[in-house]
Amino acid sequence: MKVLQRKLWLFCTILAIASIYSCKQETPWQPLFEDDSFEGWNIKGGDADYKIEKGVVTGTTKDNTPNTFLSTDTYYDDFILEIDFKVDSNINSGIQIRSNSFQHYQDGRVHGYQVEIDPSKRSWSGGIYDEGRRKWLNTLKNNEAAQKAFKQNEWNHYRIEAIGTTIKTWINGVPAAHLIDDKTASGFIALQVHSIGKKKNQLGKTVMWKNAKILTENLEQYATTSPVEPIITKNNLTPLEKKQGWTMLWDGKTTNGWRGAKLDSFPEKGWVIENGELIVLASGGAESAAGGDIVTTEDYSDFELQVDFKLTAGANSGIKYYVDTEINKGPGSSIGLEYQILDDNLHPDAKRGSHEGSRTVCSLYDLIKADPIKPLNPIGAWNTAYILSKDNTVEHWINGVKVLEYKRGSEAFLSLVANSKYEKWPNFGMLEKGQILLQDHGDRVAFRNIKIKVPKK
Repeated sequence: MKVLQRKLWLFCTILAIASIYSCKQETPWQPLFEDDSFEGWNIKGGDADYKIEKGVVTGTTKDNTPNTFLSTDTYYDDFILEIDFKVDSNINSGIQIRSNSFQHYQDGRVHGYQVEIDPSKRSWSGGIYDEGRRKWLNTLKNNEAAQKAFKQNEWNHYRIEAIGTTIKTWINGVPAAHLIDDKTASGFIALQVHSIGKKKNQLGKTVMWKNAKILTENLEQYATTSPVEPIITKNNLTPLEKKQGWTMLWDGKTTNGWRGAKLDSFPEKGWVIENGELIVLASGGAESAAGGDIVTTEDYSDFELQVDFKLTAGANSGIKYYVDTEINKGPGSSIGLEYQILDDNLHPDAKRGSHEGSRTVCSLYDLIKADPIKPLNPIGAWNTAYILSKDNTVEHWINGVKVLEYKRGSEAFLSLVANSKYEKWPNFGMLEKGQILLQDHGDRVAFRNIKIKVPKK
């Protein structure tokens, strides 16, 4: 009887072990390289050399070439990626995720999230860098354990989880970066060979990758928790922006720094703050129908302004600058130069104006039409407006692309004003300083990440 029990116990134990092993084997990893082939991959950027042999991809630095990327043909949104890498101690590299290359953006420059490979004394391998855009988003400055986890001149292992707006990384099993950011939801994966510039001692150095595999389905089943405190970019400054002197013009939580254009305080109706968004509510499409426009409590002369905005179908709004609410106390909207925000497809204003097309999105409202080739995200998605005003030269940008430029006070500018509805306002658009205004045009529009940079005195 005892012999039978022992055999039964042994049999059950073997089954249990086999079951555990089987579960591990059933994780549906998909290899990113097969048969020592670059099929499904392409080169972007520079022309550094890549080769693959026995499952190992080797990238070699090359003289007189920009950053080079071996990129997947496939675009990925949510995924879990694991990969091994080994890098020469003298060079820098990285793994791009959710990255893109568009001709309208810096002539096709690769841009997007990069999981850094950094063998320098800084040891920020596993940190998250925004290639071609905002630079560092999540350094490892305060993560000593992750810095120490990197192994110089040896194979290292990355785990990267990109699920929704959250990106998490691990290096050799140690939690590294934890970022919450929704700038880009989808893009290719790429292996970088960094440009070496004039550093001849870096010529011919290599970075190698192997065992690259990816999960794209049922990710919640395989996702891992991270004890690292997340870096949240919404309504916060990046490390580069802090260094450059940017400040938040809206804190993402309160109405501090803003008031109604016709009021001494913030409007009691018509505007709400929800989930880190400053939202003007729909009220029938009439200009200033509910809460009315809101303005900054401070005035600005030269400035750089950045604002994320999200339109609803058929909506109309605007960002005005050089506004003086003390001059314009009458009924209607406060007067100022306006970066137009509009659904060009559904709102009739797109076909109106003193000058053809001058009321389309990103235009200088009623005066200058924005370049019609503009990289707009669809209605319901976020777009980033950028306005630069320096020494009376003004630029309008959208999503990193300049679409308009003009000179305040120039003969051309004054002529445009004289032939527009603004001709009845003396000295229109020529204030030395003024307020920033967000417009209530009766349509639901959301704003966030409102930040400004002014010259140092």
